[in-house]
Amino acid sequence: MATEKKQSVLNGAMVLMFGVVLVKLIGVLFKIPLTDLVGSVGRGYFSSAYEVYTPIFAISMAGLPVAVSRMVAENVALEKYREARSVFKVSQRIFLIVGLVGTAILFLAAYPYTHFIAGVSPKSLPAVLCVAPSIFFCCYMSAYRGYYEGLRNMTPTAISQVVEALGKLFIGLLLAKLVVSSGLSQYEAGMLASGDVKATVFGTEVTSSIEANSVIAPLAAAGAVLGVTVGSILSNVFLMVYHKIKGDGFTRVQLVNSPKARDGSVLAKEMIKIAVPMVVSALILNITNLIDTITIQARLATALETDFNAVFSMHEAAMTKAVSLSRLDISNKPEVVKYLWGAYGSALDFRNLIPTITVQLGVSALPALAAAWAVKDKKNITSTIETVIRIGMLIALPAGIGMASLAEPILTVIYGRGNFSDTIPVVVPIMTAYGLATFVMAISTPVTNMLQAIGRTDIPVKSVVVGAICKLTCNFILVGNPKFNVYGAVAGTILFYVVIVSCNLISLVKYAKVKINWSSVFFKPFFCAALCGLTAFTSNALLNRIFPADTSESILNMGTVAMVVAVGLAVIVYVISLLLFKAVAREDVSALPKGEKIAKALEKYGLLG
Repeated sequence: MATEKKQSVLNGAMVLMFGVVLVKLIGVLFKIPLTDLVGSVGRGYFSSAYEVYTPIFAISMAGLPVAVSRMVAENVALEKYREARSVFKVSQRIFLIVGLVGTAILFLAAYPYTHFIAGVSPKSLPAVLCVAPSIFFCCYMSAYRGYYEGLRNMTPTAISQVVEALGKLFIGLLLAKLVVSSGLSQYEAGMLASGDVKATVFGTEVTSSIEANSVIAPLAAAGAVLGVTVGSILSNVFLMVYHKIKGDGFTRVQLVNSPKARDGSVLAKEMIKIAVPMVVSALILNITNLIDTITIQARLATALETDFNAVFSMHEAAMTKAVSLSRLDISNKPEVVKYLWGAYGSALDFRNLIPTITVQLGVSALPALAAAWAVKDKKNITSTIETVIRIGMLIALPAGIGMASLAEPILTVIYGRGNFSDTIPVVVPIMTAYGLATFVMAISTPVTNMLQAIGRTDIPVKSVVVGAICKLTCNFILVGNPKFNVYGAVAGTILFYVVIVSCNLISLVKYAKVKINWSSVFFKPFFCAALCGLTAFTSNALLNRIFPADTSESILNMGTVAMVVAVGLAVIVYVISLLLFKAVAREDVSALPKGEKIAKALEKYGLLG
């Protein structure tokens, strides 16, 4: 902020990353028990609600927080403090209107989406309705987040994200558990009263536990989604209280001496002008994900109709263990589609893990790069771009390669004892492929943010359009082919990210007029990450051969120990190799707690690049 030392790109990113790591850990605590509660089919209902929510959410807020952050950063860099504050006030009014409209659209779209779109069950309706109000609250809180990010104070955003996740965890799981417990109690009581003939569960007559679960699962998913809405309300309240107590740090002297702010209507027009290309880009991206929901499930149905046995033989080890798939033939096609779609959705949790962390680099870099661009600071422009890409690679390469190397043991540890264990053979190849492509996905948003910071908001729109066409073409051709089925969706997604990152990165280097040291930002981290992945794979395999995993229902078995030891050894090898190959810069270490002392010690032995 103006009267305090602003957070550097790395300091701000570290704060956001720490918050996101906490959010992800909370997310694991949420999704693993949720999946065990509702199973793969229930996760399908949960995912379907999110797929319609996401594109409308993108329209509502994707571009405006970035526009607020950029405008505030530029005004502070030019010492226009009064206008920076006016930007915030204008953004509040805009977000209030947009949030209300977005919520209304989702309420109106809920019924036609769940009843008339192929592959989406009408049973998803309660979940969609429960998530709709969160658009309003998320929009309004984004005015606060964008303002503080523009002031290069990432702390409010990080804390509010954790508050939101905790609300989802406690409220969402509690509601889902209450629904499941109540539904099962109704089923058991009804069966007991009727002499094992029929029961009524939430107003629906059922004659078996499978039918009872088909009634319970969508309502339990709705309860879990309602936790998301409650979390957004709690996060919004936190930001309002924070702003009331802390303010923005501008002094009276700074405000008096700064130029008079432009009229609110002028600021609103500028904000919208900046935001519109970003909204269009995000909208295309998220509509592509919505189309994924429709096309993947529809094309899976086509693949099953074309050659059911080919699809079944590919996933036989998983499907024959699934309780809900007791009749494996073409008449059971809808259940098989939901089964494969639920398995694919569970892999997305892992696919999005690292990109969700590295996206914070872009959030932190945007105001810093916008400020440097406003005052034509060539040195800081180059430094910011290189730092973002290098740190993205240092995080994403080892994490992604490690994820690919240990896909099966990770999934076994997490899901090996619950209702989802049968799906592991289906998910392993998906997780492996996404792990190897993680580094591309991880820098997608940060590179887009940096283009937005220098005013080239049009380029991401064009690259996303091209990428979306490639992705949808792959979905249509590969997913509908029984030999590829659900794995065709993976190929389409990876191609999508390769296209947009290549286009955006080439454009960023061209228009920012910078020269990137590719040895420092990519090749050194890649070599070290490869050593890390090799260590993880070989050590896990060796330990499992020496100490075979037992069949214990406890998570604390030899398989878990082997995986944890393998991860630990891989981390040690990665850190040592980074230092030996001088793949880490001084500023990277300085951003860590007590980083200056560590950097001095490493410099003494010539271990920093």
